[in-house]
Amino acid sequence: MARGSLFRFSSSIVVLASTLLASTISLPMTISAESGIASVYAYTGELTANGEQATPKSLTAAHKSLPFGTLVRVTNDVTGDWVVVRINDRGPFVAGRIIDLTPAGAQAIGSDGLAHVSLDVLGRSG
Repeated sequence: MARGSLFRFSSSIVVLASTLLASTISLPMTISAESGIASVYAYTGELTANGEQATPKSLTAAHKSLPFGTLVRVTNDVTGDWVVVRINDRGPFVAGRIIDLTPAGAQAIGSDGLAHVSLDVLGRSG
């Protein structure tokens, strides 16, 4: 009888541990938001501010102050389309703009030029 009680107790610990693990690996909460104009940029082959080569097909972006490696959800306020990009460059350097997207990032939100967007910081990559 003691063995059966121990087994039930062990099962409870496993269930509790798996429940705690599941709750800690849920989707990240947004920690800040910003709204404004997104523009498209990409200089093939040139170096970004963090030293990577710029690639129009990558889902990266330039922001004036967010740390490199920050993951940002960019939502087109008109269409509702969104994409997650990684900050690897500085900019934009045009008044009123808050983020420069690569052509791949802009296409993902249905833009090929300027778009009014909302930014939500999701966390940091690797």
